[in-house]
Amino acid sequence: MRGFYHPRQIRVDNLNDKISIIMCGIAGILRFDGERVQEEMLSRMNDSLAHRGPDAEGIYVNGPIGLAHRRLSIIDLSEEANQPFVDSSGRLRVIFNGELYNYKEVRKRINHCKFRTNSDTETLIEAFAKGGIDSLKLFKGMFAFAIWDSRENQLFLVRDRLGVKPLYYYKTDKFFVFASECRAILASGMVPAKLNQSSLIDYLSLQSVYSPNSLVEGICQLEAGHWLSIRDNKVLIAPYWCVESQDYDFDYTDTTAVKTRTRQLLRDSVEKRLVSDVPVGAFLSGGIDSSAVVGLMAEISPEPPNTFSIGFGERDFDESHYAKIVADKFNTNHHSIQLKPLALLDELENALNAMDSPSGDGINSYVVSKAVKAEGISVALSGIGGDELFAGYPFFKQYYKLRSRPFIWQHTALLRKLLSKSSFLKKGARSAKMRDLLSTNHLSIASLYPIFRDIVNDDDIKELLHQNQITQNTISRKLLEKNSRIEKYPLLSQVSIAEFMGYTQQTLLKDTDQMSMAFALEVREPFFDDELISFVLNIPDKIKYPHYPKQLLVECLGDLLPDEIVHRKKQGFVFPWASWMKNELKGFCELRLERLAERSYFDGNTLRRYWFDFLKGDRNIKWIDIWLLVVLEYWMSKNAIE
Repeated sequence: MRGFYHPRQIRVDNLNDKISIIMCGIAGILRFDGERVQEEMLSRMNDSLAHRGPDAEGIYVNGPIGLAHRRLSIIDLSEEANQPFVDSSGRLRVIFNGELYNYKEVRKRINHCKFRTNSDTETLIEAFAKGGIDSLKLFKGMFAFAIWDSRENQLFLVRDRLGVKPLYYYKTDKFFVFASECRAILASGMVPAKLNQSSLIDYLSLQSVYSPNSLVEGICQLEAGHWLSIRDNKVLIAPYWCVESQDYDFDYTDTTAVKTRTRQLLRDSVEKRLVSDVPVGAFLSGGIDSSAVVGLMAEISPEPPNTFSIGFGERDFDESHYAKIVADKFNTNHHSIQLKPLALLDELENALNAMDSPSGDGINSYVVSKAVKAEGISVALSGIGGDELFAGYPFFKQYYKLRSRPFIWQHTALLRKLLSKSSFLKKGARSAKMRDLLSTNHLSIASLYPIFRDIVNDDDIKELLHQNQITQNTISRKLLEKNSRIEKYPLLSQVSIAEFMGYTQQTLLKDTDQMSMAFALEVREPFFDDELISFVLNIPDKIKYPHYPKQLLVECLGDLLPDEIVHRKKQGFVFPWASWMKNELKGFCELRLERLAERSYFDGNTLRRYWFDFLKGDRNIKWIDIWLLVVLEYWMSKNAIE
């Protein structure tokens, strides 16, 4: 979701209650030097978030603290719920981006409070006023928010458990500044636009920068499931939820009960995300994950779901036939949007402009989001996350085999190194990964997962950055730090945990979010539900994946899905990037690469050679290797990053 905040206010008519749910962009400044926050700075930050909330804005300044908020109104907007929002005591002020799916349950726990609105914003701040940090365990949803305590002169930042909503900050001895997006922090004029060169390793190897870092020097990401408190110029950061520390009290020996519980939790997750007073749509590719979401929507909703698929005239890209099978089964209000692959090229620069942070992924999401929004839909459910949770990728099985049959690692490191260099491993990306796997010294998730997800290998990064050695990437360090806890889980779940800490949070969710929010489209992801995830992570491997990918998901759904969907060959949503970059995009790529080659931290000759070898068809250089460099330079130029 894979940008950043969903500026949104949705009023929901449910059981005769009017509910105000808010999606927004947030920003703020806290000064330590006694100076008053300048409203001009806050306004610049807020203006940079206008695409996330074009319908309303709010600014609060009181001496050293300043809070800003952008709001998108969907329906039945009440000015009483505008932000910054103050609690009943007048002590706390909040700016909130997201939604609490369980706001009704939370509200029931708050005694002796006369609510002024029906908003989940008021529910959140009154719960926080009563319980402080302990109240976070009550919140179920996707959110990032900031609360100012005027009595204690203390600022709190909080991010949701799975990192659906990002939050950035920057601190000096004189001030602390935060926002939904990096570019909002830069818009303040308080932060130098300088590249964080140490984060280039993450970006090149994993196609995104991993929290708590960013590509701008000094700007940090608050990590998923964490809160931050700042008082008297002192910052305290702590987790309140960790994906690698989730127990679930259940009898996992009863396979039938496991499948029943899995289905119920997924159904509950879908139901939570249908809360809306506007039509809710769903992305429908015709794959298992999106089809499962649509099928459960049809079970729950009294009205036929609105579904959207992207179709192409070229058979290599087209999945619309499968989407129609699902749409017909569940009698959805289906929209098949026909595109030419070349239509993406027409939108390329607009999509790149939507990136708050550069990424090798996400362009596809931009095209789909634009098409869905053009049909009048403001909220859409997505099936992303199913592969990550239910072992849908090939490397889940590869990891399982390596760990359960580790005979090759009984040989010496020298022998394995010689084997990795043998002639039977032909040139190419897959062979390169196998050589890296054979060369590793440990069969842990910390050692193997970064290899599975690797884009540009370490040797190539050394050449590109003209360094003799490079530091370990962020995800490797994090997995190593938490390895003892991760090892307590079944093998397949170990990969899922690495995915949630890695690609899922840092690329998939981030890209989906920034691309959808370019069109003020709110995307909700039922597979990213913390209770569902906690339950599934504790399921034994023999139930989750005994014979084929996502077997547990398929079996728990029973006859919900058509056989044609269950047994179809997996098809990725991929465009012919390699061909485009050698033809239609050749001039665009060459311009960006030449500009990047002139920057001091890249080896210009190596970069030019990579481009030349790619054009010649060198199988060791993938299109994504080059594209990451092109996108990086475009982002740097657009944001005046030095």
